[in-house]
Amino acid sequence: MWIVSLIVFIFILGIIILVHEFGHFIWAKMSHVFIYEFSIGMGPVIFSHKGKDGIYYNIRALPIGGFVQMAGEVYEDDKKIKKEQFLCNRPWYQRLVILVAGVMNNFILAIILLFVMALIWGPTSSTPKVLDVQENSAAMEAGMQDGDIITAINGHKFTSWDVGQIYIYYKNASNKYTFEVKRANGEVKTLEISPKIEKDEKGEERKVFGIQIDNSNPKGIWESLKFTFRKFVDIIHSMVITLWGLFSGQISVNSLSGPVGIYQVVDQSLQYGIQQLIYIMAFLSINVGFINILPFPAFDGGHVFFMIIEKIKGSKINANFENACNMVGFVLLMLLMIYITIKDIIGLF
Repeated sequence: MWIVSLIVFIFILGIIILVHEFGHFIWAKMSHVFIYEFSIGMGPVIFSHKGKDGIYYNIRALPIGGFVQMAGEVYEDDKKIKKEQFLCNRPWYQRLVILVAGVMNNFILAIILLFVMALIWGPTSSTPKVLDVQENSAAMEAGMQDGDIITAINGHKFTSWDVGQIYIYYKNASNKYTFEVKRANGEVKTLEISPKIEKDEKGEERKVFGIQIDNSNPKGIWESLKFTFRKFVDIIHSMVITLWGLFSGQISVNSLSGPVGIYQVVDQSLQYGIQQLIYIMAFLSINVGFINILPFPAFDGGHVFFMIIEKIKGSKINANFENACNMVGFVLLMLLMIYITIKDIIGLF
């Protein structure tokens, strides 16, 4: 079974990366930027084809990334290339479009997948409405009732359960959660809930509140469209809150997952069928787009950030400084990836 999971994992990551890099590639080509290589994956080349356009189309051994190598990404770096073919010499707006095209492609892919999923299986509601409170659960003991709409957890307001769940993962040494709920009659109540702690087979703890959220929603094209864009925004919002939690110390770095962790999620999703796999693919596509647009060196967003600074100051950023920032950013990312991967591997045992 693991081989099937591995093939599906490589296929999902491959499509997401291909869509992202194709965005950079097609806009660079339309803008007449010289392209050396279009690669899917990282590490050693296992397949290479030189097209009639002179571009090398490569597949590399590790399915954890990809890249489009263009001339003059920071400065004129090849004397054989015409000056107008360097990326750095193209008009500002063209460079901006080329840099953000990968992210936009990931977002478009996710929107299509979410819409297809909603059309086939029906949309789900993200309203944090309690469908059922389990007998003798922590939520029932605190006074929660069927039909309550959860509007805040520990003072954090939200309108989507996708977002609300993130606040449950925020560090909470006291194990006490303040839920603000709105009753069907409009009454607002504040409930103090101390979830029960249960351990799984690996001894990992999880907090059990004892509530089931109502995710039912009417079917139809219009409802599917509403679901698609609402879900897209909710996932982005959840990622922003998660990122803030990481920076503020509310969420541990150990909660992050790398390729090994993603493989485990794909493996588990296979048990739930194609619908769950489509959702995971949409989620990961948004994740890749969101991370890449962050203003951090070595990401697309880092390059965009330097371009914005360049536009503000009216002159180009020192190429050596930009290259140094990108190199430091890349090294830090690799160190983080190694740490997360080792943590994920240890978690397998």
